[in-house]
Amino acid sequence: MLAYTLVVLATSCYPDESLNVPVNNPDVDLETDLDVYIEENFTKEYGMAIRYRFVDRFIQPFQRVTPPALEVVRPMLDFLENFWIGPYLEVENGEEFFRDHVPAETVFLGGLLYNEDGTVTLGTADAGAQITLTNVNAIDQNNEQWVLQQLGTIYHEFAHIIHQRYRLPQAFETISADGYTSPGSWFNLRNEEALQRGFVSPYATSSPNEDFAETVAFYLFETDFEAIFLTDEPDCTDADCTSRNEGRERIRQKLSSIEEHYIKFTGVNLAEVREQVQSRL
Repeated sequence: MLAYTLVVLATSCYPDESLNVPVNNPDVDLETDLDVYIEENFTKEYGMAIRYRFVDRFIQPFQRVTPPALEVVRPMLDFLENFWIGPYLEVENGEEFFRDHVPAETVFLGGLLYNEDGTVTLGTADAGAQITLTNVNAIDQNNEQWVLQQLGTIYHEFAHIIHQRYRLPQAFETISADGYTSPGSWFNLRNEEALQRGFVSPYATSSPNEDFAETVAFYLFETDFEAIFLTDEPDCTDADCTSRNEGRERIRQKLSSIEEHYIKFTGVNLAEVREQVQSRL
């Protein structure tokens, strides 16, 4: 299972892919107006089931989580329609892309997903079949931290589906080949150290697959992406500044290869998707 997680005190950790989560649940009667809304607007429309009734198969035995509150489900659905589905529907080839790649299940969990090793899982993606979002009970679209956490999770996990289906762009993993960290050590890096290595976040250094997903996610949701990650600092007079600019050159190469990859295999212009996302923030 691919996971978008963090360690308490603003680091993160992603478990392995050992959990095999089945896609199909037993049929649930459409008991409420909410169930009818989900059936009409998500399941029938996009082939995506929304799981808001908590069952323990959505988490691993060693994890603890709070179930979602009923009153946050509809606002969370509106959030997904606005920030996840909507941007793709507005760009060329985007609707076809979304319908073809959307996972069969999206799971809502009420709180953060606590692991026995002290880490906190923000979300997971299971082989393109399921995306799990946590902390939905704290929904507050005026809270920038909550919004960016959710967008980072959604876009990161959705990007995993691309490399799972089409692999990574050619030679992507060679651009920052010397910058990847050994297993379990990425959270020792600071943001600046990651940038100097050519990565948008410390977690991106953990593997080429996570590097790809993090780059896509940051590109879509980070308003200042160009200023932070693409624009060189002028007149460098010290080694750290030079290293940051060298890292930015690597990120420019990665982003270019990712955009070409999306165009080649999906026909979607990722820059246009970013414009749509940013217009909604």
